Amino acid sequence: MSKTLCASVMTGLMLLAATAASSGTLDEVKTRGKLNCGVNSGLIGFAYKDVNEVWQGFDVGICRAVAAAVLNDPMAVDFIETSAATRYRVLNAGEADLLVRNTTWSFLTDVDLKVDFAGINYYDGQGFMVPKALGLSSARELNGRRICVQADTTSAQNVAEYFKRYEMTYEAIPVDGTEEAQAFYLEGSCEVLSSDASQLAAIRATFGTPSEHVLLEDIISKEPLGPVVRHGDNDWADLVRWVLNALIIAEELGVNSANVDELKAQGTNTPEVNRLLGLEGHMGEILGLDPDWAVRALKAGGNYGELFARNIGETTPIGLSRGLNLQWTEGGLLYSPPFR
Repeated sequence: MSKTLCASVMTGLMLLAATAASSGTLDEVKTRGKLNCGVNSGLIGFAYKDVNEVWQGFDVGICRAVAAAVLNDPMAVDFIETSAATRYRVLNAGEADLLVRNTTWSFLTDVDLKVDFAGINYYDGQGFMVPKALGLSSARELNGRRICVQADTTSAQNVAEYFKRYEMTYEAIPVDGTEEAQAFYLEGSCEVLSSDASQLAAIRATFGTPSEHVLLEDIISKEPLGPVVRHGDNDWADLVRWVLNALIIAEELGVNSANVDELKAQGTNTPEVNRLLGLEGHMGEILGLDPDWAVRALKAGGNYGELFARNIGETTPIGLSRGLNLQWTEGGLLYSPPFR
């Protein structure tokens, strides 16, 4: 190959790379002026429309934090309703910039489906819900029962593997989405509903008499749930990951929606807090944002603890304890890599 031709080829490749970089998800979101965020089609506490048709919930709060960081407006989000069957197609087709819904980070979802997880926003595990009237107290008592479980999910595989391990049988009743699962369970098409424990708690909270239904103590799997982006756009994945990390480390460092403006104005003696708030370092610039990106993310709905308590915590109808989602300093699994 001649030097001239080689130079031309290299120039062309550089131009293609530059074009790809300039047309990444971050630039598309900025140009559009809206974040397209894929969420569950209706899961109380996590993603649902309130009486005013405004989206609320724990997962919704993550979407709004990203929108606030990127667009300076937590309301600049178009929520794309997805099911377990459609979520990856919606993301990979470019209809959503980001998925924040109960999606498990596993080998196959990460590698085979060509998506990237941008962290973990909820450490969960799969459980079972049964009518209290059945008098059951353990998953080992479910032999021969009819179990509703969402098709095409890790939940279905987990149930199959659990029953095989303990040499039990069951009749699988496949359902598509939360609404169908709830309907089938309440009408008696199945005696048992199996899903992520957090989802079961959310579903139970919508029942007329939640106390008539029991979440068995058995947890049969690890279900690390987190935001998902398309494979290959590393800059966008970094941005989403560090918005989530900002919410997590803010709680650890005592920064919340009520004091963030004061801390920003006065500065602190803690360098990591100052870096988080854009008072030191150039983290915003590295992400393609301005210095106040994390401040805006925190003001959108609060730090991780605030989002959890307001939407799904023990004082809400969902009634979830922090459990594994406590900060590492309190015995949980939750922590952000260092902001340095």
